[in-house]
Amino acid sequence: MQQRATGFLTPRQRRLAWLGFVLAAVHAPVSASLATDASWFFAVVVAMLVATVIIADDTERRRPESARVRADDLQD
Repeated sequence: MQQRATGFLTPRQRRLAWLGFVLAAVHAPVSASLATDASWFFAVVVAMLVATVIIADDTERRRPESARVRADDLQD
């Protein structure tokens, strides 16, 4: 049986990243409707940063094992 490939986030960190993304994505429009300044834009930037980390972790999880081993050999 093939072991599932793991990324650089643990399952708990991945769940927390998704929770952070959803909270920031919901916070942005709510904050934009309540605030008169552009401070709501910070929530958009945080949501994009967390989404980038989640996408990078997904890419690492989907990379074939042979490519992962070669990349590790190149780093040494």
